[in-house]
Amino acid sequence: MPHNSDNKIQLDNGVTSHFLSLQSESGIGEIPLHSLSRRKPVIVDPESTLRDTLIVLNQGGRDAGLVAKNVDFPLGIVTLRNLLDAITIQGGSLDDPVISFMTAAPISLPGDASLHRAKVLMTRRRLSHLLLTKADGRFYSLISQSDIPGHCEGGANELIKKVNTAKDIHTIASAANEIRKRGAELFASGMGVEALCQWMSGLNDLISMQVVELVADTFDLPPIPWCWMVFGSEGRLEQTFSTDQDNGLIFQADKEENAQSMRQAFLPFTSAVNKALDQCGFDFCKGNIMAGNPAWCLSFREWQDTFSHWMKTPDPEALLNSTIFFDFRPLYGQDELVDELRSWLLPMPAQNPRFLYGLSEQALSCSPSLGFMGRFVYDGGKEFPHTIDLKMHGSRPFVDAARVWALKYQSWATNTADRLRSAATEMKRSVPATAAAVEAFDLIQRIRIHQQLSCKDLQRANRVDPKQLNDLQKLMIKEAFNQAKLLQLRLKQDFDL
Repeated sequence: MPHNSDNKIQLDNGVTSHFLSLQSESGIGEIPLHSLSRRKPVIVDPESTLRDTLIVLNQGGRDAGLVAKNVDFPLGIVTLRNLLDAITIQGGSLDDPVISFMTAAPISLPGDASLHRAKVLMTRRRLSHLLLTKADGRFYSLISQSDIPGHCEGGANELIKKVNTAKDIHTIASAANEIRKRGAELFASGMGVEALCQWMSGLNDLISMQVVELVADTFDLPPIPWCWMVFGSEGRLEQTFSTDQDNGLIFQADKEENAQSMRQAFLPFTSAVNKALDQCGFDFCKGNIMAGNPAWCLSFREWQDTFSHWMKTPDPEALLNSTIFFDFRPLYGQDELVDELRSWLLPMPAQNPRFLYGLSEQALSCSPSLGFMGRFVYDGGKEFPHTIDLKMHGSRPFVDAARVWALKYQSWATNTADRLRSAATEMKRSVPATAAAVEAFDLIQRIRIHQQLSCKDLQRANRVDPKQLNDLQKLMIKEAFNQAKLLQLRLKQDFDL
């Protein structure tokens, strides 16, 4: 069957035109850092004086530069703030060498890391500048807070300060409630869904990081590299107002035969973190996908073995339970462990076509709630009559399809909208078609959020009764479901299903 990436199910022309004309809300989530405009950095010799450094920065119109003999491996960063502190506070002379006052061994991220990750890291560490590196560790670029869009949007400064200075779980829980309240206000004021989810995910990341750090300080943890990982909606930067925990721990065992004893040493800590997060409003995962579960507190090698098993023996039940793990990203600790795991994983799906085939079948098992003649299909049964589960039959078809293409085309993106955008070129899918799919996903997310904020019954938090929608809303949600059908049609074509 020939592929036609812009196949169109027959729709009302007015609604179709409306969707195709809408501009993407374009959050910054999973856009890679190397996509930022790159300027040649100012290079300062380590033996240069403070006077010479000021002159070089002034001539270049920069507020920071690299201190380096070899630009591939800079020794540090020097900023105007460093220089002012050196002269006015530390009693330095303009003739002193800059190497004495630079920020040595500056924090860095790989160029493939996301803008969201940089934003959270810079906020958490109060960094003004960040080094970007190539895959082999060589210098790539130097970025500042001003290079990152929306660094502290939505009045987040006070919330960030409260989270970062919290000394106990009670204070963090209070900040978490304030964040949800502020998020609801931003939603009511018309903030875009993608931007709102990323705003909340960024602050939720800071909350979780502070919780992990506070709890870690109360335990004598093994002196080995480890990292707290997040999966599911948190991994995709798509947390809404009704969310639970999906997390795990990865550690580098000194010897693989010691992995079990290392795990036992970490489990009291991970369980305590899960409990603290629950106190902050992040409910325990009903499926027990949490770092406090020994099954998800694994060594690097064990995570490799787990992913290998899922991909090499794609049992339908195992696939169903494993999908959210492919949305993983690092949260706190040695990020390099998770980056290395992602780099190892990227080429694996192409080497296991049965896995992608099975994952596609799984994605097609959950259809949008639109049936014959464009009528809504209700799934609530006697318990929730005349309702549609928008998480299961609205958002999930987009999430599942985007995940398949991200794995097929080796994308680092975990966010659904960014996965659709990053796969568009490989799929030869037009910009309007991709924008329509993203906008449709955002519309469903918007209705879900509205329902979560207005519904006191948690069991109904993701359900909507179409009778409660006006005629325009009904047309728009039907078009959104049709966009999901188009994605599923493309999946069928791609994998001959």
